Amino acid sequence: MTIYAFQGTLMLVVLVVLLAVKGFAFINSLTYSAEAYDAAGKLTKQAWCAITGLGFAAQLILISYSPLGIIHLVFTIASLVYLADVRPALAEVTSRR
Repeated sequence: MTIYAFQGTLMLVVLVVLLAVKGFAFINSLTYSAEAYDAAGKLTKQAWCAITGLGFAAQLILISYSPLGIIHLVFTIASLVYLADVRPALAEVTSRR
């Protein structure tokens, strides 16, 4: 296996993992009510759905570009913030575990 084949395979794995993370964050942001976002003291449901949805769409549209591009990194960080901070707060407010 050449270094280029390894690099291509690694980038494909990273791309698929980031796509899955962004897709999960988007779908999960849709499942909570708008009141839960307010009760948790986070941005509105519309804001988080737009942020995670745009990130997922950008990943799908720009799939041929590097998953380490600035657009992908910004939306990946936003999705990870949603998953690490917002989602647990929403789960606590709505008693989902």
